[in-house]
Amino acid sequence: FALHGSRSPNQCEAGTQQQYMCGIVGYVGAQQAAPILLDGLRRLEYRGYDSAGMAVCGPEGLRVCKAKGRLQVLAELTEEGRAMPGVGHTRWATHGEPNDVNAHPQVSRSGLFAVVHNGIIENYAVLRERLEKKGYVFRSQTDTEVVAQLLEDYYVASRDLFEAVNDMLSVVEGAYALGIVCRDAPDRLIAVRKDAPLLLGYGAGENFIASDVTALLPYTRDVVYMDDGELAVVTAGGIRIYNERRRPA
Repeated sequence: FALHGSRSPNQCEAGTQQQYMCGIVGYVGAQQAAPILLDGLRRLEYRGYDSAGMAVCGPEGLRVCKAKGRLQVLAELTEEGRAMPGVGHTRWATHGEPNDVNAHPQVSRSGLFAVVHNGIIENYAVLRERLEKKGYVFRSQTDTEVVAQLLEDYYVASRDLFEAVNDMLSVVEGAYALGIVCRDAPDRLIAVRKDAPLLLGYGAGENFIASDVTALLPYTRDVVYMDDGELAVVTAGGIRIYNERRRPA
């Protein structure tokens, strides 16, 4: 499903392509996902990071493993991915110090959603305060956890995953590439791009997302770069892409 890396504070303030020196990798298919994600993350280590994490969404539910430090720490915790079939992440800290709690993926309060994120949610403080008034308790200092909690809030109201994602996107401001998994839909991954690079990889009975083609080269050379504002629903059987108006592209 997904793997992510976020940027350092100095890169974040630079306002250049440097601010996107993070990595996202996602996989949906019949193979065990975690080893593929770890391999993709290793191919993106040149981007730099200070923590790594992985989230797996399958029939057994949503599982998360993340840790401060080098990717090797995550690899050892998950036995090179064998102990965990799903989503992963590496991060340069932008909101909150580099530690296990602030590492991605960030998970919603009841474990319904896991989110990996490259970019900045500029109005996260306002949205966080709004959610706290509704009784949400935040575990991390990240802007990304706001996305996860918003998704749960909207999803509980509508019970429609696509609608919940669009409701969340209608209120967040900033630049982002997002990989989203939902416990209630373990067969799919949602990818969203706004002012941050994200691409889709096509395979036979398996599909991918990534922020850099380097991560996918061992698995596919058939890729499509998402346009700004697009949303993609990725399953093992295919990828549906929607434009900014949420019409099929």
